[in-house]
Amino acid sequence: MTEANKVLGKTRINWLEQPEKDFPFYDGHPVALSSMQWLSILIAVAVGFACITSEVAILTGNLGIFVRTLLFPAIPLVTLRIIAGPYWRCLFYRLRDVDLGWMLGFAVLNLVVSILVGTLIMKQFGAETNLAVSGLADMDTKERVLFFLRTIPQLFGEEVLTILPFLAILYVAYERLNLSRTSAFLLAWLLSSVLFGLAHLPSYNWNLIQCLLVIGSARLVLSLAYIKTKNIWVSTGAHIINDWTIFAIVLFGSATGGS
Repeated sequence: MTEANKVLGKTRINWLEQPEKDFPFYDGHPVALSSMQWLSILIAVAVGFACITSEVAILTGNLGIFVRTLLFPAIPLVTLRIIAGPYWRCLFYRLRDVDLGWMLGFAVLNLVVSILVGTLIMKQFGAETNLAVSGLADMDTKERVLFFLRTIPQLFGEEVLTILPFLAILYVAYERLNLSRTSAFLLAWLLSSVLFGLAHLPSYNWNLIQCLLVIGSARLVLSLAYIKTKNIWVSTGAHIINDWTIFAIVLFGSATGGS
């Protein structure tokens, strides 16, 4: 066992993390990234996010919107590829049968947590509706199919939007602030979830409490899928299952309500 693995064995959260995998980049493995390189990656994340939140004159209509959605994850991932070389693939692992179970398990857990937290917040503070989701009821079949297809790269992009800042914060906390691995992990998990919640402010009419507490708590659960497996495909799968279930409930509710 190498010295790095000895340290890892002492600090990893054994009940949560798989023993054979660690987070990439935060401690110089498999390649060291500098603070400026992390800053470049985070800027690329922001640019990718701007592609789906800002109007682009030459990218309009269904095709243009789909291209912008593809750019959302592509821009930061291409930047990571340029900076980290072939090691950018450390975000991805081949899916195993057990990973499909983790996807479903974390999606169900997230739905339960979201319902409980959402119900509490709605009673105390009220809540805003996501107009993009509620608009499903007014779409025809073709529009709904396009909507579902477009959410695949968008939800993958939301994972990139969360996981790359998570790893950046983990790096800063562990390498620069000299926090323990566990403390650095907890800080990165919390702050990246806050960032995810804040990114949803325009979608929920700038309701800060709803975005931080409801969306943020949902993100904490979804991030566990990545933390458990170190595989962004698993957290993406859990995210898709979660959101498509919500979309299906909205469609079912609109169908029964209009019958």
